[in-house]
Amino acid sequence: MRVKFDLTTLPPAPNLTFEQALWRQGIRHVAGLDEAGRGALAGPVYAAGVILPPDSDGIAQCLVGVRDSKQLSPQQRERLAPIIQSWALAWSIGSAEAAEVDQLGIASASRLAFCRALEGLRMPAEHLLLDYFRLPEVELAQTALVKGDQRSLSIACASILAKTARDAYMCVQEEQYPGYGFAQNKGYGTAKHRAALELLGPCSLHRRSFHLGGLSS
Repeated sequence: MRVKFDLTTLPPAPNLTFEQALWRQGIRHVAGLDEAGRGALAGPVYAAGVILPPDSDGIAQCLVGVRDSKQLSPQQRERLAPIIQSWALAWSIGSAEAAEVDQLGIASASRLAFCRALEGLRMPAEHLLLDYFRLPEVELAQTALVKGDQRSLSIACASILAKTARDAYMCVQEEQYPGYGFAQNKGYGTAKHRAALELLGPCSLHRRSFHLGGLSS
């Protein structure tokens, strides 16, 4: 039986409690991982990995305002993303395309995006901090945290980088696939997006394995 997480134990903001515990054990390259776009009807699923520097004093203060990306406005995310990139010891973004989501399923495609993000880090991670899940494909020590993007600063940083990268991609796709409102809905199933699907049918960015209002073409 799954134990229900006590939300009252969440810190006011993501912090370095888990990272510092690992740093004290001599594990220097702790990578926080998170994803964006898992529930969208269209577009890739994105993932990001962030390794924060263990020896930088005041890193938490420098990253003040970092939260789970869903708790921030687009403007706040855009402001914080370059700050995270400048302070991170290493960061990387990976993705899995809509066709890969259809072929593999969203869970496996998300793990593929995470693996690609890890491969892109300029230094190898020694330990992974993840939001709730694990990566069985990766032979590294891992800690899966319930509400990880609200507890771990590294995971929250990855959440912002994944979200801003995916949003930027979907805004560009608005030009190639007009009519769906990708710049506004980012591929999620809003009422206007579903209305456009009824009118136009799906494009190559849509995930055919997802429910698209009964459309199959």
